[in-house]
Amino acid sequence: RVYGRNAAAVSEALRGAMAHLPVDINPRPPRRNSFEVSLLKEDGSTVELWSGIGKGPPRKLKFPQPETVVEALKSNLA
Repeated sequence: RVYGRNAAAVSEALRGAMAHLPVDINPRPPRRNSFEVSLLKEDGSTVELWSGIGKGPPRKLKFPQPETVVEALKSNLA
């Protein structure tokens, strides 16, 4: 449940920042106990915006602040 709650918060922040970009949650089965956010560019390349793998304990470090992901998105689209 904590993963879903954090995914919803991040996707809401991304949609608020860039309404025209589609946001998919887990288009592929996720890695166990991981939280990652990636940007799929038009050319087919993927840019990792956030990865909680290797972070924590505490567990809360595995999840980003939504604003952090929005800033990473904006810097990768610039």
